[in-house]
Amino acid sequence: MTTVPVAGARETLTLTRRSLLHLKTNPEEIIELVVQPIVIVLLFTFVFGGAIKGDWRDYLQFALPGMLVQATLFATMRLGTALGTDFKKGVYDRFRSLPIARFSPLTGAILGEMVRYLLSIVVLLIVGALLGFRIQTGAVETVAAVVVLLCFGFAMSWGSALLGLTVRAAESASEFAFLIILPLAFTGNLFVPTDTMPGWLQVWVNVNPVTSVADTMRGLLLGGEVARPLMWSAVWIAALTAVFAPLAIRRFRQKSG
Repeated sequence: MTTVPVAGARETLTLTRRSLLHLKTNPEEIIELVVQPIVIVLLFTFVFGGAIKGDWRDYLQFALPGMLVQATLFATMRLGTALGTDFKKGVYDRFRSLPIARFSPLTGAILGEMVRYLLSIVVLLIVGALLGFRIQTGAVETVAAVVVLLCFGFAMSWGSALLGLTVRAAESASEFAFLIILPLAFTGNLFVPTDTMPGWLQVWVNVNPVTSVADTMRGLLLGGEVARPLMWSAVWIAALTAVFAPLAIRRFRQKSG
C-alpha cells in the first residue's frame, strides 16, 4: 500500500506538471520569463554602468549577481496572483473533491514556480556571458550559487503565496508584493556598493536579506568571502520559510475548506 507521504509527493509532482503546462498554453509567460531578464541586464548595464563604475563592463561584473537576486525576487510576485486567480475560478474547489493530499496543490504550485525561477536565472547568466560577464570560480561554486538563489526564491514564494491567499482581489497580490519587493531590492547592495550610501542607510543595507544573498552570489561566482554571507543567507532563508510557510499553509487550508 502506498504511504500518505509518498502519495502526497507523487500528487505534488503531478500538480507541479500542471503548473508548468501553463507555459505551453500561455506563451506570454515564456516571453515574460525570457524578455524580462534581458531587459534588466541591458537597462542596468548600459544606463547605469558608466555612471556608477565608469565602464559598463566593470559594472556588469559587479552587478550581474545582484541582477540574479532581483530577477528572482520579482519572479516570486507571480505566485500570489496565480493562486488568487485559481481560487477565483474555482480550480481549488475541484481539487478539494479529489482524493489527494490537501497540501499538494500549494506545494505543486510553488515547485512549478521554482522551475520558472531557474529558467530566468539561466537566461540572465547566458545574456550576461554574451555581454562579457565572466565567472571567476568553478562549476561547483556556480551550481551552489544557483541553489542558494533557488532556496531564497523558495522562501520568498511562501510570502507571495500568503499574500495571494489573503487579499480579496487576485490582481492586488502583485501590487502589494511590488510595494514590498521594490524597496527591499533597491535598499540592498544589488546595484551599488554599500559604502556609496549614507551611513544611516548602510545600517539597514547590512541586515537586508537581499544583501546577504547578493554577497553570497558574488563570492561564489567571482571569488571572495563566502562563509559569512552564506551563513546569513541561510539564516534568512530558514527564518522566512519558518514564518511564512506555516501561515500560508494554514491560510490555504482555511480558504480551500
